[in-house]
Amino acid sequence: MAGPNQTGAEIIVQALADLGVEVVFGYPGGAVLPIYDAIFQQDRIRHILVRQEGGAVHAAEGYARSTGKPGVVLVTSGPGATNAVTGIADALLDSIPLVIITGQVPTHLIGTDAFQECDTVGITRHCSKHNYLVKDADKLGQTVHEAFHIATSGRPGPVVIDIPKDVQVMKARYTAPKAIEHKTYRPQVDGDAALVSAAVDMLAAAERPILYTGGGVINSGPAASAALRELAALTGAPVTSTLMGLGAFPSADPQWLGMLGMHGTYEANLAMNQCDLMLCLGARFDDRVTGRLDAFSPGSRKIHVDIDRSSINKNVRVDLGIVGDVGAVIEAMLAEWKRRGHRAADLHEWNARIAGWKARDCLAFEQKKGAEILPQHAIKQLYDATKHLDPIISTEVGQHQMWAAQHFGFEGPNRWLTSGGLGTMGYGLPAAIGAQLGHPDRLVIDIAGEASILMNIQEMSTAKQYRLPVKIFILNNEYMGMVRQWQELNHGGRYSESYSEALPDFVKLAEAYGWKGLRIETLDQLDDGIAAMLAEPGPVMVDCRVAKLANCFPMIPSGAAHTEMMLHAAEVVGAASSEGQALV
Repeated sequence: MAGPNQTGAEIIVQALADLGVEVVFGYPGGAVLPIYDAIFQQDRIRHILVRQEGGAVHAAEGYARSTGKPGVVLVTSGPGATNAVTGIADALLDSIPLVIITGQVPTHLIGTDAFQECDTVGITRHCSKHNYLVKDADKLGQTVHEAFHIATSGRPGPVVIDIPKDVQVMKARYTAPKAIEHKTYRPQVDGDAALVSAAVDMLAAAERPILYTGGGVINSGPAASAALRELAALTGAPVTSTLMGLGAFPSADPQWLGMLGMHGTYEANLAMNQCDLMLCLGARFDDRVTGRLDAFSPGSRKIHVDIDRSSINKNVRVDLGIVGDVGAVIEAMLAEWKRRGHRAADLHEWNARIAGWKARDCLAFEQKKGAEILPQHAIKQLYDATKHLDPIISTEVGQHQMWAAQHFGFEGPNRWLTSGGLGTMGYGLPAAIGAQLGHPDRLVIDIAGEASILMNIQEMSTAKQYRLPVKIFILNNEYMGMVRQWQELNHGGRYSESYSEALPDFVKLAEAYGWKGLRIETLDQLDDGIAAMLAEPGPVMVDCRVAKLANCFPMIPSGAAHTEMMLHAAEVVGAASSEGQALV
């Protein structure tokens, strides 16, 4: 039944409340003041005032990624919308469910180059899952509900709703839709039964299987991660993951191979290269995973399970494609496996080969006493000190991100927040803020680089205002580390503009924002510095000085094959023999 007449702004807020929204991240401006006025007059939704609109979107991403709920953003027109674009593109590539509400100039001014006008729909058309320009207040309620449906169903992603200011003050009647039945958008959830049965037969017959998992397993919900673990246990197949899929399978499990791809482990990449069956679950065959396509897993049969039909056969041709929610498809495979009475194949030879690759200990490093702190060692010590607390970890982008992925173990989903597809520097701090709001009592740490953290440093003020005990652990090598590494390896050591000449004093900066600032300069200060960070009840920034020229290995050079890994600076792995011994 329709309610009494309300303004468009009131309808928006009412619809958000009806959809269960608890937190909105935003920044006010002239074109959204009616919505902000409606927010002021209610107490069901909490608004978090960020310091820049890009921070709002990343915070919403962190909230969504850690809670499984959609993130909501509210920004003004013009620069408010354009500042949000990077975060929108980031969410699209990493399949994060967001609804971004943007203000727009009044409808009669659209197209006149009015103050703070931009073509938000046009600008976001290719970096959002869907977008709307709503010119009729009667359509606002339905549009908001439909936007949430699109953002959260199928392959999740960001949806933009652009609302002119005059529509926000128009009067209309709001009716909450009972269910959303879109005419054309109907994502397939259940996989085709015959294809599921064929996939089970292929898996049961495999002698060298591998489960290649991605962020889709996490997006599908906790039940999907549990189903993945059961599938691995039933089949005995080893498991690897993309950067975005870390945590879906426990890192402590003997079947875990570690992350694969450009900075993945030796055993994960060699197993991918030599498997006879690859079951891809909720991953998209990104170039950082596949390397050179014509050399990617050349002898294997490939099964791809993905809810996004367009992902199947997009980058890599597969033998069997199953469209459906990865959690639902794994459950169906488990049921079919049990119904058919399958037993795990004898994978002794395959496991022995993998054990040989693992024995290479590709992530090993030597931290010498009295030497500079190695960044890998700092991550390992941070992990050892916090793993019993089950922390949520966000990162910025660069070497520190890869070291965290390699050396920080995750036993469950929704603990790892990072920018994978777009690789957005400045992601980690606002993402940690969003995660902390979603989990007020959890330990949330942003593992950062000194260059990346400066991209959205202003959000320290947001954390202080809302009393969020976020911790920032900076691996400070004074370089844009990944840029410098590529310059060393590919450009003759010509470090063009990758050294930071004028870094702030991070301890004083922390204190200026009302945070606790700590500095770790020597190896003997590391453990005590981490302990001091954890003992502080409020927000803490740690400036951990690490070896300036350390490189992140293993590494597959861009465009190279999995068998062309660099394990160390002077060690390039060639083709692997059938016995699994690397030829160096």
